[in-house]
Amino acid sequence: MNITNRKGTNKWGPAIVACMAIFIIVLDMSAMNVAITNLVKDLNTSLTTIQAIIALYALIIASFMLIGSKIQDIIGRKKSFIIGVCIYGVGTLTASLSANAGMLLVGWAILEGIGAALMLPATTTIIGVSYEGKDKLKAFGIWGGIAAMGSAVGPIFGGFFTNFLSWRMIFGSEFLIVIIILFYSYYIKDSESILKWKEFDYGGAVLSVISLIIIVMGLLLFNDPTKWSIVPIVLFIGIALFVAFLYWERRRIRSNKNPLSDITLLKNRTFSIGIVNSVFQQIPLAGYLFIMPVFLQQVTNIDAFMTGVILLPSSIGVMALSLMGVKISEYIHPKYVVCLGFIVAALGTWLLGGEFSATMNPYSVIPATIIFGAGVGMILSQLTNYVMSAVDKDKDSDAAGLLNTFKNLGYSIGTALIGVLLIVGVIGGLTISIEDSSLGTNLTKDELHSELLTYFDKMQTGTPEKIPSEYHADASAIVSETISMSMRLIFNILTLVFLVGAAISYVMPKGRISESSVPVA
Repeated sequence: MNITNRKGTNKWGPAIVACMAIFIIVLDMSAMNVAITNLVKDLNTSLTTIQAIIALYALIIASFMLIGSKIQDIIGRKKSFIIGVCIYGVGTLTASLSANAGMLLVGWAILEGIGAALMLPATTTIIGVSYEGKDKLKAFGIWGGIAAMGSAVGPIFGGFFTNFLSWRMIFGSEFLIVIIILFYSYYIKDSESILKWKEFDYGGAVLSVISLIIIVMGLLLFNDPTKWSIVPIVLFIGIALFVAFLYWERRRIRSNKNPLSDITLLKNRTFSIGIVNSVFQQIPLAGYLFIMPVFLQQVTNIDAFMTGVILLPSSIGVMALSLMGVKISEYIHPKYVVCLGFIVAALGTWLLGGEFSATMNPYSVIPATIIFGAGVGMILSQLTNYVMSAVDKDKDSDAAGLLNTFKNLGYSIGTALIGVLLIVGVIGGLTISIEDSSLGTNLTKDELHSELLTYFDKMQTGTPEKIPSEYHADASAIVSETISMSMRLIFNILTLVFLVGAAISYVMPKGRISESSVPVA
């Protein structure tokens, strides 16, 4: 039964709840990146630690997304959603009170991640069962717009709170929204259980969670050169467990048992290629949102708010072309819109790669960021609906679960992998720079390298203690130039990633295009 014929809050209460939920989930993925320097300083931690926490937040969502979808089938969407909101709320409160990086990890990455994984699948079904016809289209349209807005305003929102109040207030404001969500949850209609706990795919759940976590943690180990020798082993174990998960799911399907996910959808060429492309889109986007604040704050010395201001045009580009892309698709087939989006985004990253230097004006990157954002917006405007249109309506829920899982996995891998490339680039660049420098200290080259790397990892807060004060400016210049060199290389790599995405888009089948009944964040 839906509530289309009701009026006012009784009618739009479920949509309000779903929109507020998606807003805080998406906001979290972009708002905190601009606060990296403040997090490092206030929590006495390091850039690599914050990188791991950001990557783990998206990873936990990806790992528990399919589980969250099944739990609402067991206990009902309302209970599942409220439990998720409560866990998320505890996470925001814990994160806002963090005394160290460990508390931030538990509150932000783990608790908020699990809460988001329970909330996100429920937001789509809440709207889907609450409305019909034009009201459903309107509700889903608002839901999608709010999700886009959360991502767009995240950097400026996070920058404002970080600069003028505290980064803790970002989590605090989310906690207030959680309270409002719980109040409005009264308007959500619950669903009956269609699955029993004994039918739940425990084996698939364990294999999927462990495999994805091991894969991303393996990538993060690249941050420490002393652990490079074990990285291939860790990645092999993670990939092997993920393959085991796929075989496990296929076996359950053949035995007519309820699987964690209907992996037979991956046999659909359009759907599987689309999922690959969504990962290729998320990796550069996540990397961009992570390393741009690092560069702007370390090299150009701007604060969190101005970082948000500089990143805002790219967010506006994403929003504008997400809307315009729908109109463009009336004249050009959606697959070519996606292909064009990848090419435009590649142009943006290529132009950005030519801007980075230790003496650059931070505002000089804005034109290229707008082009980058426009390209990403064109991709987002069509890719999700194109992929979802490839599956039958009765498979929408499973398809959305898989797509959301891989999108969040792509975001997590992007933060981990691109962050690793930056750090590895700095490690190698410092070696060369130290050889060419005339930095006068009593330290050996290895000791100097270690000191400068620590200085970078601390976001150049404080001073390099073992280096004489008269050489601090030279030390900072070496680190800044090394970061700039690494950024130029990384953005050339991101350009290649986008071009590969364009090539994949070009060979995608045209397929049928229709409006999916289940949106994907």
